[in-house]
Amino acid sequence: MTDDALPALVGPVEVVGAGLIGASVALVCRRLGLDVVLRDTSVEHLRTAHGLGAGRAATPDDRPQLVVVAVPPAAVAEAVVDALHRTDAVVTDVGSVKAAPLASVAARVGPGELARYVGSHPMAGSERSGPLAASAALFDGRPWAVTPHAAADPDAVGLVESLVLECGAAPIRMSPEEHDRAVARISHLPHLAAVLVAGRLAAAPAEHLALSGQGVRDVTRVAASDPGLWQQILEANASAVLDLLAEVRTDLDALMTAVAAPSAESGPVTGTGPDLVEILARGNAGTAAIPGKHGGPARPTRSVFVAVPDHPGELARLFGDAGEIGVNIEDVHIDHDPARPVGLTELVVDRGSADRLLAALESRGWTTHR
Repeated sequence: MTDDALPALVGPVEVVGAGLIGASVALVCRRLGLDVVLRDTSVEHLRTAHGLGAGRAATPDDRPQLVVVAVPPAAVAEAVVDALHRTDAVVTDVGSVKAAPLASVAARVGPGELARYVGSHPMAGSERSGPLAASAALFDGRPWAVTPHAAADPDAVGLVESLVLECGAAPIRMSPEEHDRAVARISHLPHLAAVLVAGRLAAAPAEHLALSGQGVRDVTRVAASDPGLWQQILEANASAVLDLLAEVRTDLDALMTAVAAPSAESGPVTGTGPDLVEILARGNAGTAAIPGKHGGPARPTRSVFVAVPDHPGELARLFGDAGEIGVNIEDVHIDHDPARPVGLTELVVDRGSADRLLAALESRGWTTHR
């Protein structure tokens, strides 16, 4: 699996922080037959990760080839410095912000130690946390940023990329600063948008919330994440996030003006800003810009809605029928009917296959919605 041009990952591998990401990395390395040693301030996490087969507790005699730091954002720099002082290993961290930890580490270690540090960030995770949520398949097919600084040893960079490839992920090399701008745009800003929308629901009347559908669940899902963890992430990447929030504030002012302005059908449009249709169309353009399956261009899709009884085996039967019909399901969403024991299942399929799937499902007795 590892590219011949990259240094071989032979171990031992030390994982600092046996939570979701750290334990998942450890499980991959154990699957490769490598010796994995674990460090964590939580005895419970260590015990659980060891019980899952993720590795053994670290000892003073360990001489790791690679140290993977997987601790909360506020603790990354301290853990990296400790690993560089303690070992001769290459050290990477999997934190979601790169520039601030690098600056802190660079101020506290010598040039030789700094050369062994290469930050990275797997774009993978789960709404669950802790080692019990870990999986050796967590990173399969996922992008994983590798963020070397100017003084990084090329062999150290290569070893981190070897780890990424062994984890089944796709390494994407970029500078720490560019990485932080990128995650501010594709992760941190969307999270804050979800938080603001979800925050409007907390005190909403019950009769309003009774109308909730899949749309509001999709928009607000990530807002349920740990506030303390996100405070650390946002504080570490404040500059990039604030730049984007300023742009969104400008967009929000323009949106409010456009919503308040009369449409062409009801009267003359006032002001010089964009009209409502133009703003909404930007959303179409942004959605279309998101890479599609396997990183390729987004393909046109269409949703097929099917009523699925809330009984064991019904969803499996629907997927089985779609497979027999010969239509690949690109994505799926389920909206449970609050008044009936039925779920409205949205099957996202290639646009050219939608009509054929609808007709075939109806012929098999499924209730569909066009």
